[in-house]
Amino acid sequence: MNAPLITDTYLDAIERTGYAVVENAIDESLIADLIADCYRINPHFHTAGIGRLNDQQINKTVRKDKTFWFDSSSQAQITYLATMEAIKTQLNRGFYLGLFDYECHYAKYQQGDFYKKHYDAFKGRSNRIFTTVCYLNTPESGGELVIYKPKSKDIEIIIKPQAGLLVMFESERFMHEVLPANDVRYSIAGWFRKNASISGIIDPPR
Repeated sequence: MNAPLITDTYLDAIERTGYAVVENAIDESLIADLIADCYRINPHFHTAGIGRLNDQQINKTVRKDKTFWFDSSSQAQITYLATMEAIKTQLNRGFYLGLFDYECHYAKYQQGDFYKKHYDAFKGRSNRIFTTVCYLNTPESGGELVIYKPKSKDIEIIIKPQAGLLVMFESERFMHEVLPANDVRYSIAGWFRKNASISGIIDPPR
């Protein structure tokens, strides 16, 4: 598989605006393998929660999607994680960020499912640095990602799901939401992280 197309143009966009939208970033054959993997583990998707670790809770007024955290149980997952590792190296070389980890899960939105406005990280309280969204299919309508301007209610960009499209943005900087889906929408949500360890203990994922 060829390396993903994260060129200097997209790195420049991240430096300038805090986000990048990369079309055809993921090889078609890998997208096909990932969507097949979603079908394989469909019975094991769980209602998504909000918060991390012991603070996590279910709140269907905030989000209604279902998720499955990567467990490296398929070659498709392993290959995708290797792809993200290559991107992590590019980000570290370009921005000297010290990113050390990447965590991700499949996300499944069925008709009517949504995720209201939220941040993936809060300033000074999270180790999530960059959020990534990779789309695995192309619904006819619905399920758009809306990214808002920093510290504003104004919309920065609306992104329509498209198989192979990769979105990357600064986790602390951008509030965002997923509009209600009209068709089934599969994606991978992920986060490049710094180590927020205490006393030498590695900060756990999720």
